[in-house]
Amino acid sequence: MLDILFKNDQPQKAVPGGSTFNSIVSLGRAGVPCAMLTEVGGDHVGDIICRFLVDNGVSAEYVCRHEKAKSHITLAFLDEHNDAQYLFYKDHASVRLDGNVPQIGKDDVVLFGSFFAINPAIRPVVSGLLHAAHEAGAWLYYDVNFRKNHIVDLPDVMPNIVENMSLANVVRGSMEDFDYMLGLHDGDAIYDRLSRHCQTLILTDGPRSIRVYTPEGCESYPVQTIETVSTVGAGDNFNAGYIYAMLQGMDDQASRIAIAQRWSQDVCRQMGNNISDGLVATLHQS
Repeated sequence: MLDILFKNDQPQKAVPGGSTFNSIVSLGRAGVPCAMLTEVGGDHVGDIICRFLVDNGVSAEYVCRHEKAKSHITLAFLDEHNDAQYLFYKDHASVRLDGNVPQIGKDDVVLFGSFFAINPAIRPVVSGLLHAAHEAGAWLYYDVNFRKNHIVDLPDVMPNIVENMSLANVVRGSMEDFDYMLGLHDGDAIYDRLSRHCQTLILTDGPRSIRVYTPEGCESYPVQTIETVSTVGAGDNFNAGYIYAMLQGMDDQASRIAIAQRWSQDVCRQMGNNISDGLVATLHQS
């Protein structure tokens, strides 16, 4: 989708975005070979989105173009804390996902999430792809990212959420996600409810400590306080940083969480959805 960011009700910037999209673009900028599986309209906005992927080192081979559909638009209104409230404008007639899908092997990483990953309209394709990836031995990371406007859909999509969790090596969600989904506000209670589905659950909670739950127990990691410009993309780049750390061979949770926070904080210091040129330069030097 195309994100249009507002401050004091005035547009500040327009940039291609979307939760998994933001993550994959930052990974591409960091030099990780990757491809995006999604769909856009056959319009000028769709052209912008596909060009943005390629310009940032991400393959657009698996982007489905629907010539008669409009690409999605999101308005993000930043408040006094630079947190965003969203309005989504979507052409739901375009949801088919009828293009090519990648063949996933055991050395691949699959990042998936948001409503796209649970949408009943495309569930057969998504479920088939995730099961094939799991059976091939790929490493799967599921970002729940459940929005308030989809609470009405919960009875239909909860089985898909559970299936996604059971296939993933890592599940990441915010306290807000699980409040909407489960009506729970306590990390221990959330993991107790979900533990039979999750190998590893990462629970983020804004400026409060990050908790990582596994069958061995829970580890807590403090969050550094920073001055923000925009929190759009904060969680998405946390995901990207975590995956990047894993790909760099960092096996311990503390190192992965530290890199994930660094990427998230970098995005919060700017009006954009992806890691900065400065951080990219540092990564390429190391």
